[in-house]
Amino acid sequence: MLREYRFRDGKKLVLGKKTLVMGILNVTPDSFSDGGVWNTPEKALSHARQMVADGADIIDVGAESSRPGFVPVSAEKEIERLRPFLEALLPEISVPVSVDTFKAETAEMAAEMGVHILNDIWGLQYEKETGRMAEVAARYDLPVVVMHNQSGTAYEKDIVEAMKDFFRESLRIARSAGLAEEKLILDPGVGFGKTAEDNLVVLRRLAELSAWDNARWPILLGVSRKSFIGAALGLPVQERMEATGAACVLGVASGANIVRVHDVKPIARMCRMADAILQR
Repeated sequence: MLREYRFRDGKKLVLGKKTLVMGILNVTPDSFSDGGVWNTPEKALSHARQMVADGADIIDVGAESSRPGFVPVSAEKEIERLRPFLEALLPEISVPVSVDTFKAETAEMAAEMGVHILNDIWGLQYEKETGRMAEVAARYDLPVVVMHNQSGTAYEKDIVEAMKDFFRESLRIARSAGLAEEKLILDPGVGFGKTAEDNLVVLRRLAELSAWDNARWPILLGVSRKSFIGAALGLPVQERMEATGAACVLGVASGANIVRVHDVKPIARMCRMADAILQR
């Protein structure tokens, strides 16, 4: 599967030739891993440049924590926090920039400023504004990362089949908004609406999410430093890089096209080696 996205500023993104690395840039005060570290535009720009030099193909900017138990902020607050960072990053960063938000108002502001990708942790299904994110993506012709999510961790059926049902609803919403299916990138939502054991099951069966309903789907995998690693290995968040890399490499072997990580340099090298073995 090969997909190419071209953007209005001349940048492009090609899925399927190699594993792409999305570098995480949290500009929140309270992220579970690095909250408050990159909290000025100058610090954020410096870190983004370093991630690109280290091998990042995309920079993903988040202005609201999605850690377990987070309290959502208003779209107005999120926009106020995010805007100065995008003003600093967009003219200076040589790779596409994505924005991690589930609010259509924030997404619209970011799209108007020239952001290249929307990254939605509610998969176009945020209950307060179902469909609006898809409408923004369609209006600006942007790809969207559609993440599986749910409230609680109970599943009435096989978890992978339940995830497919979720993605089918995301596809229905996208079609209704006039957003082409080719614009959707699926994210299994490791760490969201799942127990630690569920996350391992999803990773074990990741290949089942890359091909179903007679179609192939690009997959973004976000496992970086997450709590399922801590549960499996008893490691604090600052000591989860190697385990993150192991999960990423196994994900690449199972069909992941993009990995979303904090530790760009070592994991980009791991993914390049995986690509070499897999002859990508």
